[in-house]
Amino acid sequence: LMELGISPIVTSGMVMQLLAGSKIIHVDQSNKEDRALFQGAQKLCGLLITIGEALAYVMSGMYGDVKELGAGNATLIILQLFFAGVIVLVLDELLTKGYGLGSGISLFIATNICENIIWKAFSPTTINTGRGTEFEGAIIAMFHMLVTRSDKVRAINEAFYRQNLPNIFNLLATVFVFVIVIYFQGFRVDLPVKYERYRGHSSTYPIKLFYTSNIPIILQTALVSNLYFFSQLLHKRYPTNFLVKLLGKWQEQERGASVPVSGLAYYVSPPTSLAEILYDPFHALFYLAFILITCALFSITWIEVSGSSPKDVAKQFRDQHMEFKGFRKQSVIKVLERYIPIAAAFGGMCIGALTVVADFMGAIGSGTGILLAVTIIFQYYEMFQKERGSETLSFFS
Repeated sequence: LMELGISPIVTSGMVMQLLAGSKIIHVDQSNKEDRALFQGAQKLCGLLITIGEALAYVMSGMYGDVKELGAGNATLIILQLFFAGVIVLVLDELLTKGYGLGSGISLFIATNICENIIWKAFSPTTINTGRGTEFEGAIIAMFHMLVTRSDKVRAINEAFYRQNLPNIFNLLATVFVFVIVIYFQGFRVDLPVKYERYRGHSSTYPIKLFYTSNIPIILQTALVSNLYFFSQLLHKRYPTNFLVKLLGKWQEQERGASVPVSGLAYYVSPPTSLAEILYDPFHALFYLAFILITCALFSITWIEVSGSSPKDVAKQFRDQHMEFKGFRKQSVIKVLERYIPIAAAFGGMCIGALTVVADFMGAIGSGTGILLAVTIIFQYYEMFQKERGSETLSFFS
């Protein structure tokens, strides 16, 4: 049902933000009507992308030859994928309109990733690995090995380092990355500001290391998922074409999932183990460079198209009659230009570097997924604290 996931809505959001940021379409976010039209256009774009991707999936033979499926079954599959996309859009709209915290996209991403981590840790599914039947869940497998095997040291060693299934080391790497990302969330520069209208009243304007939060990794994920999507479709249809092979060659695994084995799709996919890094170091280096460069570029681009660039923030300062302590009013933009672009680029690279570290350590759910989950959960924590603080103030007033 959720084959397309949140890819259409993320892609539509990215397209509309780029159109607005590059001034191809003119949107005044302070105008309620403009904002409503922009959000409506974004949803319409998401529906069109959903229909396009559903048609491409079915017509390319992802679910079997269209002639064998028949026109009725093919139409039903397209409708199923389309209505699943509509459900995602409606749920996102529900949260955006104030019936919850945050956005639907963030909640879907965090829920999916956390569910994947919990499942890989505690899954009761049994799999025949050739060495006997083992549990898929890393923790359940460890206790099962300790109980059923006589050599306890070997059982613990296998539980920590077994191949092709989640192990305890993967789980510990996931926890480690969670802690590191939360630690980096606290890195920021507080710039002292004062208000022209209220003399003696001052506060600080924080510029976080992760200035654009998880946006670079969301955009990078959307880029890669769309590359995978088109590469798989083309490989299914034209497996012998040279250009299609250059884009990516795919191979079916035992459980039915496809993985890239060569081409661009292979090199932008993360290495799955240390052995794979040693076997193909060029793949690891290419993936590292790709993640760092794309995250930095997406972060810098995002501040320009989302209204958080030094020029936009300086305008907000002027509108609110704020200025930095120790600086003239005309120097606000210069102070912001000293910090914001560096925070955006370096923060984007840090996000990318943490993603690569998580992938190289074999963390469960991929480095990208863990980064998204942690940053989204941290955002929800901040929103919850803000809501709690506002409720306390309203109670005392």
